[in-house]
Amino acid sequence: MPDWLNIALRSIGALVYLFLLTKLIGKRQIRQLTYIEYIVGITIGSIAAFMATEMDGPIFHSLISLTIFAVFPALSEWLSLKSKWYRDMMEGKSTIVIQDGKILENNLAKEKLTAEDLLEQLRVKNVFRVADVEFALMETSGELTVQLKTEQLPVTPSQLKLNVAPAKPPQTVIMDGKIMPIPLAALGKDQVWLETQLKKRNKTLQDVFLGQVDESGNLYLDFVSDAGGSKKKPQIQETYETLKQCLQDLEQQANAEQNSKLQAKYKNNAAKLEEILKQIQPQYKH
Repeated sequence: MPDWLNIALRSIGALVYLFLLTKLIGKRQIRQLTYIEYIVGITIGSIAAFMATEMDGPIFHSLISLTIFAVFPALSEWLSLKSKWYRDMMEGKSTIVIQDGKILENNLAKEKLTAEDLLEQLRVKNVFRVADVEFALMETSGELTVQLKTEQLPVTPSQLKLNVAPAKPPQTVIMDGKIMPIPLAALGKDQVWLETQLKKRNKTLQDVFLGQVDESGNLYLDFVSDAGGSKKKPQIQETYETLKQCLQDLEQQANAEQNSKLQAKYKNNAAKLEEILKQIQPQYKH
């Protein structure tokens, strides 16, 4: 057998066997690595590479080695489920690094973190003042968990005793200039409605990169703006279309508003904006 064919067959065999072993280890191997799994992952890759290219020794030697290294983390995970002592020894424990707005320097040193590392992790959590933190934990995964002090937490509707409807994700109805029929039908809308909305804004499907409809029925459009898209429109045209869209939004908000005072305010602003549009319209050429 030619050497190139032997290497090709060994590589395919190593790839298939690695896939089977990865299924045995489980998703955790690619989601969150423990110390042992990290070591095993590197070693298995090295053995597989050796198995694919080394043609002197028998292939089953490498298969035995791969199997042992793959079975060990699976066995280790099973023992972790059965024994907290073993789990703590293999995976470690969470460490408190901030308590009552005070950095615990000794615990920080145990985790081999500098003050700069800690501040960087806090900034990732959108926390810029250590004094605002009730406590912070360095998890076994290497992530920092932060609990802000009560007075620094954002106010929620439940704290204000407000009843709010569950949030629903927006539906993408246009993508890459093409209508998405299934999300459109889920909204109770059809293609005629969508085309009507585009005509109101003097747009075509080819002008739209992405279109989404939120739970209130408002249509958001992201237009093609790269060099291959449509030519840039005159400023007066863009201004007119923007104001026209604002008028539509005000009218929709007025119709949806239940508070009579706010409804009157929206209608009043809509009437003023309509007068402005009438003044611009003679200068605007469709």
